[in-house]
Amino acid sequence: MRGSTAGLADALDGDSRTHRTLLSVIDVCISCCLVAPAVVGHWRGTWNLAAIYICPENPLLSSIISVVIGFVGHLTFTLSQGFLKEKLHPDRSRLLFYTGSRLYTYVCAMVSVNAWRGSWLLLEQLVKMSGGGAAVTAVSLVALAALRCFRNITATPFTLITDKVSQYFDVPTMFRVPSSREPLLYVLDCLFSVVVVGSLVVFVWRGVWDLLDIYLYPQNAAWSAWASFIIGYGLALITFLLQGPARRACSKLKGGRRLIVADLFLLLSFIATINVWRSVWSLLDIYFLPENPALSNIITHGGCFLLLMLLNCANSVLVRGVYIDAEEEGGQCVVFPCYYLRLFFQKERVKKRQKRLESISVERGDGEGPGVQPLISKTGAAPVIVKTTPTSANHIVVHLPIDNNEIPPSDDKPHKDT
Repeated sequence: MRGSTAGLADALDGDSRTHRTLLSVIDVCISCCLVAPAVVGHWRGTWNLAAIYICPENPLLSSIISVVIGFVGHLTFTLSQGFLKEKLHPDRSRLLFYTGSRLYTYVCAMVSVNAWRGSWLLLEQLVKMSGGGAAVTAVSLVALAALRCFRNITATPFTLITDKVSQYFDVPTMFRVPSSREPLLYVLDCLFSVVVVGSLVVFVWRGVWDLLDIYLYPQNAAWSAWASFIIGYGLALITFLLQGPARRACSKLKGGRRLIVADLFLLLSFIATINVWRSVWSLLDIYFLPENPALSNIITHGGCFLLLMLLNCANSVLVRGVYIDAEEEGGQCVVFPCYYLRLFFQKERVKKRQKRLESISVERGDGEGPGVQPLISKTGAAPVIVKTTPTSANHIVVHLPIDNNEIPPSDDKPHKDT
């Protein structure tokens, strides 16, 4: 659902500015108009089905069961990510990988929705008894900012996660403790990431969502939904347009000022995000089979997930891992990971350049000798981009990133990999 922008850049080396801009606009449109409604639809269907089938007569017990399903499931997937990466790898069995990985995504999505639903409803019960909902929201926002976890409140349409082979099962934790060296600390790191950071994010979402319910046409559900639609997509457009200036500002700033600018920009994207989610969710409730809620929820639950699978971005529905504010270098900390067509064109360019290098090598009859030396890092996924650097008249060095979703910046400055 949310993702790091470490190592990502807008530029496609060697392409014209017009071509880069066109691909960027298309990727944003795909994220906003296709992926985002599908993600929200799947969450809405799963959430409402849980309300129908998990102890509907006892809201408190229903929320507790959802919390248990969510937290235990998240901990299980986080702790077992190394095992899953080893056992479900396409080098072992491509069929097993695609079957197992999509099943993993489906189950993990149900776990994510239950974790949010349980925490949301439990907080609702506590607020009804003691009040202080606005205070909880404010404290949660401050806590996330203090922990440098503010970016975790963002979601689609500002993230688009493709189902790439590498890092498919990776779940980054708060303190990045290596599981092999410090097993106990790693478990505690996972607990903190799932329980503390995850709950704070839910509390912020619930508080702002309730404020919108209270103040945005509370007497007319349809007007309220359409108002959120206009606000959400209007702010999303403004946020994407401001991404360039924000990126340049963060490239020049250092330390705390850079972090503040990044967090303010992320806060703007969050306001857009929550309005988009609220509008799509509410509009589906109002207009999509309102006379048969169960069928409506089943269709959005299954149909939206199937659509995301066909688009090869089912991982966009997941809420997993903790990402740190401004952990990337320069202005990359405010670049939203909405890469879809651009990744496809990068892969095609890699193939063409590889063929060109191979043909040059064959013509010179020196294989991988001094004429052409491709330095290629191979992983389970296809590389994305090739940058050729002539080091002499007869020597070409090819640099490739280690991950098919890590597109290096257009300049030659070193950048941080995570």
